[in-house]
Amino acid sequence: MKVMDAIKKRRSIRRYEAREVEEEKIRLLLEAARLAPSARNLQPWKFVVVKDRGKIEKLSRACCNQEWIKTAPLIIVGCGLRKHTFRNGYPSNAVDLAIALEHIVLEAVELGLGTCWIEAFYPDEVRKILGIPEDIDVSGILTVGYPAESPEPRERKSLEEIMCREGWC
Repeated sequence: MKVMDAIKKRRSIRRYEAREVEEEKIRLLLEAARLAPSARNLQPWKFVVVKDRGKIEKLSRACCNQEWIKTAPLIIVGCGLRKHTFRNGYPSNAVDLAIALEHIVLEAVELGLGTCWIEAFYPDEVRKILGIPEDIDVSGILTVGYPAESPEPRERKSLEEIMCREGWC
């Protein structure tokens, strides 16, 4: 599959089949993340893979009580290592981690899996559930599984609406 095809095919999936994601596919998803670029090649990330139903239920509550999250057979929590921050204070790990998580999303499309980015969550609660240390940023959460829905494409702005040339427009 071409990258642009995967980008166009990707949807935010909020209903999943009740079947496990195979270990080989989980490894391929994490391999895609491992190969993502990062500032100064620091690779400032770790990924917590969650399949335990009890933990997934707790995570759904930590994600602002989004009940649909409970249908996901797999959750991947992206964690940023704070020690990798630029001298100007800019936390490069957040951007680097977003790139790595999106690599997972696109590989999931290739593997016939669906995903959904979760950005509404309480990081301290997620840390507590998964035993993540205080000095680690919980930067993003993905639900992953076999889609039980096929959402229609959502409307997108035109290139002219989002692109400026040679300066702000």
